[in-house]
Amino acid sequence: MIIRKSPQELDRMRKAGRLVGHTLTMVSAAAQPGVSLLELDKLAEHTIRDAAAVPSFLGYHGFPATLCLSPNDGVVHGIPNGYLLREGDILSIDCGAILEGYHGDAAITIPIGDVDEAAKRLIAATERAMWAGIGQVRAGRRLSDIGHAVEQVALEPGYGVVREYVGHGIGTAMHEEPQVPNYGRPGRGLRLDVGLVLAIEPMLNEGGPETEVLDDGWTVVTRDGSRSAHFEHTVAITPAGPEVLTLLDGARQEDWLDARALG
Repeated sequence: MIIRKSPQELDRMRKAGRLVGHTLTMVSAAAQPGVSLLELDKLAEHTIRDAAAVPSFLGYHGFPATLCLSPNDGVVHGIPNGYLLREGDILSIDCGAILEGYHGDAAITIPIGDVDEAAKRLIAATERAMWAGIGQVRAGRRLSDIGHAVEQVALEPGYGVVREYVGHGIGTAMHEEPQVPNYGRPGRGLRLDVGLVLAIEPMLNEGGPETEVLDDGWTVVTRDGSRSAHFEHTVAITPAGPEVLTLLDGARQEDWLDARALG
């Protein structure tokens, strides 16, 4: 069932989104060479709970942590462990929080120290693909317009677009209808309308799009061992267009979402 949010519900979702953005800001600043994934997870849990909120992921279908942390060839759903970050790693950080009964959900991929140029290009393209998709999140567009926009950015440099894991609706549940693929032909599917809130989250691989799940039952990695990047924002459709609810501290959607992206 598609659930559209009232203005009052969107106010609550803004609070949850701001907390997720703040938590990602804190964690990304702490993610330095020599820091363990467990340390980052503990920081995120403390940040969320200090705001009288609850981590969305902790306990979700048995997931054992606050963050999904996926370094290098990790695509998504990585379980934080004792791995110490190294110079040249890239790290995908996925965070969710529940505040006043509503979820926020966002992800970023960051470089650890100095990284090679290929890693910088992968990260930049994945973020650019996310914003291209967000530019389609407006009343009157079709659901497949989002995935088509994402895919066009990914295909130009030849990256693999992960298909098994997609964006989704979000609200009082972390995963609501509809699913939002990151590929496909435009002009198809649900007609978007004001009040719909979606998590837009492309995952791009340096190599092929194929993935596999490790023996822990959660951690998804690229099948060919290539690096992967993941970006995500929770986005509401308003009469004025898309509103990103999960911006990091100090970020402005206007820096990415100009009139051309919305046109």
